[in-house]
Amino acid sequence: MKEQGNRGEAAVNIGAEGSRGGIKVLKAGLLTTIQDLGRTGYRSSGITTGGAMDAYALRMANLLVGNEEGEAALEVTLIGPELEANTDLLIAVCGAYLEPTMDGEELPMWRPVFVPRGAVLRFGRAVSGCRAYIAAAGGFGVPRELGSRSTDVRAALGGLAGRRLAAGDVLPCGAGQGAAAPSRWAAAWATALARQGEAAAASAPEAAGRRLPWAAAPWFAPPGAYSGGDGEDGIVLRAMPGSEYGQFSVAAREALFRERYTVAPASDRMGCRLTGTPLARETRAELLSHGVTPGAVQVPPGGGPIILAADCQTTGGYPKIAHVAAVDMPLLAQAKPGDTIRFQPVTLAEAQRLDRRREQDIRYLAAAIRSRQP
Repeated sequence: MKEQGNRGEAAVNIGAEGSRGGIKVLKAGLLTTIQDLGRTGYRSSGITTGGAMDAYALRMANLLVGNEEGEAALEVTLIGPELEANTDLLIAVCGAYLEPTMDGEELPMWRPVFVPRGAVLRFGRAVSGCRAYIAAAGGFGVPRELGSRSTDVRAALGGLAGRRLAAGDVLPCGAGQGAAAPSRWAAAWATALARQGEAAAASAPEAAGRRLPWAAAPWFAPPGAYSGGDGEDGIVLRAMPGSEYGQFSVAAREALFRERYTVAPASDRMGCRLTGTPLARETRAELLSHGVTPGAVQVPPGGGPIILAADCQTTGGYPKIAHVAAVDMPLLAQAKPGDTIRFQPVTLAEAQRLDRRREQDIRYLAAAIRSRQP
């Protein structure tokens, strides 16, 4: 870390209200938006759930800064932003590795980090994965729309004026700016890490008068959602037969679980488009438009499968050959153009068991994080 000046007893007021908010966007990156766990209960009205593509990474980032799991955070895609702290902050970065740095030095992920006012956080290009999440203690104080702060860019709904972030935006953080007050746990860690930075500054007399350095907790939360999902065979997604599985040829059904598919550049938050062996449907009958959800694997007339994602439409008429297990949706969220995907069959009962186990693991991790005292 950069060694900077001692400013006396570390007086930390993370997320304190200031005239220019908590975080200023210097560069926006390719696609940076505010997301939480989405707006539920409106799909019958044609409104997508949306929310974080990788709900696991968002939940973990929030837990690491003492927030409720579903608090709003920043979702960064492929090429990251440049952000300046306009107040002291406690943050955590989880998800894809986009070469994050703080004041030019590598920033450790999956742990709480104290960020002093004036520090600059920069992201590069995605080295592994596709999306990273930045949570700040207290969250981001943008208005709730239909119960959620998530950004739906197509509908111009939620987030910051319903759009992706742009250079010059200022994001309010903490109590007094529309977000929650940072928890006592977060305040304690921010103070302890600020003192750690203060001690480092005190050992460098040549840095006297300069800003306090940032500091990270010595422990981290292991990212268990991605273990075993990315190997020599590419990203492995466990999937169940879809409601129109029987309408596809035997060759197509065999190919689905045998062939490898490549993520196409046209993929986005609505769906992950795959290129590879076309999947032929035996019947020519058109389907009535019907409800669809994230994880459904639709096959349009060309035969190239599309895995529906967080911002997918609420209804569709393409046949569904499969449905990705909820436990593997974080892997889908981290698939970037050019990555290889392979489907692995799983039963509904096994998919439900895996999902329950994942939720149990998160509860254990949450308890372990709360038990960590500075």
